[in-house]
Amino acid sequence: MARRGIGAGTRGVVAAATAVTALTVLPLLVVLADASSAGLAEAADFLLRPRVGELLGSTGALVAVTVPATLVLGTLAAWVVERTALPWPGLWRTLLLAPLAVPAFVSAYAWVTVAPWLDGLAGAALVTTLAYYPFVFLPVAALLRALDPSDEEVARSLGLSPAAAVVRTVLPRLLPALTGGALLVTLHLLAEYGVLEMMRFQTFTTAIMQRYAVGFADSTGSLLASVLLTLCLLALTLEVVARGRRRVARVGSGAQRPAPRAALGAWTVPVLAGLVAVVALALVVPVGTVGRWLLRALAEPDASSAGLVQVTVATIGLALLGGLAAIVAALPGAWLVNRYRTTLAVLLERATYLASALPGVVVGLALVTIAVDWARPVYQTTWLTVLAYAILFLPRAMVSLRAGLAAAPPELSESARSLGLRGPATLVRVVLPLMAPSVLTGFVLVTLAVSTELTATLLLAPTGTDTLALAFWRETSELDYAAAAPYAAVMIALSVPLTLLLRRHVLEER
Repeated sequence: MARRGIGAGTRGVVAAATAVTALTVLPLLVVLADASSAGLAEAADFLLRPRVGELLGSTGALVAVTVPATLVLGTLAAWVVERTALPWPGLWRTLLLAPLAVPAFVSAYAWVTVAPWLDGLAGAALVTTLAYYPFVFLPVAALLRALDPSDEEVARSLGLSPAAAVVRTVLPRLLPALTGGALLVTLHLLAEYGVLEMMRFQTFTTAIMQRYAVGFADSTGSLLASVLLTLCLLALTLEVVARGRRRVARVGSGAQRPAPRAALGAWTVPVLAGLVAVVALALVVPVGTVGRWLLRALAEPDASSAGLVQVTVATIGLALLGGLAAIVAALPGAWLVNRYRTTLAVLLERATYLASALPGVVVGLALVTIAVDWARPVYQTTWLTVLAYAILFLPRAMVSLRAGLAAAPPELSESARSLGLRGPATLVRVVLPLMAPSVLTGFVLVTLAVSTELTATLLLAPTGTDTLALAFWRETSELDYAAAAPYAAVMIALSVPLTLLLRRHVLEER
């Protein structure tokens, strides 16, 4: 059962999850050790400065604005598409998921060129909300399509209004999707750099980058990173409390029919107008801006595609390796926390989220220190870069795998074992087929993130290796928006097939 203690048969899984957690926490230990080298008095003097309070306020304000906005926007969009008689629901599923194909800092690049006056908290909140709401829309829409409508119908037959029936029967079962989506958005906000730098909005991430730019040996950057780590711990704690222990899995899939769709009536035109506005802001503005600058770049007489092809190949290779590494690393922890949920299992799973709240530059510098001091042969290798990707983006894989395991009842595994299947055979023949959409979701989310990762790649990529994100950032830093456009266009083009694959397997038509 999902709450029993860990037995002897799962010691290998525990060992694997522990090893993954150790690798994930190791960069954090390097950061904390560097922060502690400043001494208690010096650290207190630095952290109690008004500047740190300002950074705490700005970071908190961004989270306080963006997370509720993504929850409301993503949930309402999912509900309208999946539970109302909306015209062309399949088209709207694709369009509402499409912003995942546009990197957040590319969206910021578009808004900076279209509306240069838009900056600060308003600009950062707008861009991050439009870029991150699919993290909520995707799991909520998937759960709404999978939920058995009979519970809601029973509640209605007992006299509850439609709204009350939804609150009592549907909303509690959406909690895993809502809390998981909110956690991903929060962690992305805590670690975001490109959008905030373009929007000229200072948070702990941008301040840490500035500190490390001044001097890598300066412990003040690690002190700021330790505050960011504390905020991550707070976010993880709140997610655990909000998610609770409610079980959403059931034996059997319930009624094999879609939930009834509510007629929109007079709300049809306003709802369609709202969806058009969201798609225009989140998709049309960035894609249209990139297209405009791309046409200008192609008109240049010295435009060449040779370097672009080489950079694209390198980006694809790193993205595939990073996605595979994150899925493999996340599976033991996701299995333990879903099937056993002991204190040890929860601690191992929670610990894997910590490093993802730090900017990539902090994790990258920590891995450089570790490699140079204790593992010099792996320094400047692809494997160290892939390790950084797995550490940074493990939450994307973990949240997806955890949701997939929640939909694969443990009773089926026990039945398989009673029929003679043992160990890996049960996983391969029973569990993985049931959670295949979630595995694919996690893989796609990680590869999308790796293909646009900036700071850790800059520090860890082998000499001579360039990626689309690095080339794009280099050109935008020089305000050469036309030269940056081809790299942005290819990043979007690479992300589109992955996003469509995600839509097909998670939100496929009935």
